Amino acid sequence: MIQLSRRYFNTMCLLVVLTVLAACGAQPTAQPTAVPAAEPTAAPIANAQSLKVIATYSILGDLVQNVAGDNIALTTLVGPGGDAHTYEPTPQDSVALAEADLLFENGLAFEEWLDDLYTASASQATRVAVTANITPLPAPDGHAEGEEHAEGEEHAEGEEHGHGEYDPHVWHDPNNAKLMVEAIRDALSSADPANADNYAANATAYLDELSALDSFVNEEVANLPEERRKLVTSHDTFGYFADRYGFEIVGTALGSVSTEVADPAAGEIAELVGQIRAAGVPAIFAENVSNPALMETIAR
Repeated sequence: MIQLSRRYFNTMCLLVVLTVLAACGAQPTAQPTAVPAAEPTAAPIANAQSLKVIATYSILGDLVQNVAGDNIALTTLVGPGGDAHTYEPTPQDSVALAEADLLFENGLAFEEWLDDLYTASASQATRVAVTANITPLPAPDGHAEGEEHAEGEEHAEGEEHGHGEYDPHVWHDPNNAKLMVEAIRDALSSADPANADNYAANATAYLDELSALDSFVNEEVANLPEERRKLVTSHDTFGYFADRYGFEIVGTALGSVSTEVADPAAGEIAELVGQIRAAGVPAIFAENVSNPALMETIAR
């Protein structure tokens, strides 16, 4: 069993355990879904021939490291506890990207800052969108920022939504994480054929772990009555989890797949609180990048 990093596994397990436990209560409470922050992913001691690899955020970095082992020099741009939605790249990021051979990214407009960083760094790294083989869920209402255009209204020239049409948080379904692992394996093997067998073996072991994780979550969710399978979160991040395991997302504080939006107005908070009470939601899940005061207000 691969033991390089457990952040993804721990986060998924913690989410489902908190969900099941919270369903035993009655009064909504704000439950953090983040595990204690781990040390940032460090580049392994590598020789001059090691592949230089960039992963844009910590969960993706974990997947890459599990497949690559110690065969690469890995740099993760947005570390544990960071917010890939609002991240501001540093000069060091530009230097690392300029020297990289491979760049692993989400591919569903998750890292809005990445294109500018890539261009500014004059990087020649091969870009790999790990979601290429995943069927994505649409962003809520088809608008990533919770916007709705009036009938017949057109986008102004050059106007774009902050995110794309789709929810980028694909990894909350372990079966999607498996497709990400396969994309990572294939890209590493293509860039570094000498270690292809190693990458294949590591990927196979990790795919088995992800299958076991999916089974674990299914078993735990089976203990939860269907009418209690309800989620409220700070932003739309658990759509894939809900879709895979039969949960209803009653509402979100920000109404967006991004955290890069303004806090809701008092009327919007009141509307969400009404939905929570009507649905009998026992817990609110506050991600580590959410506004804790806002989530406590909603929970009360």
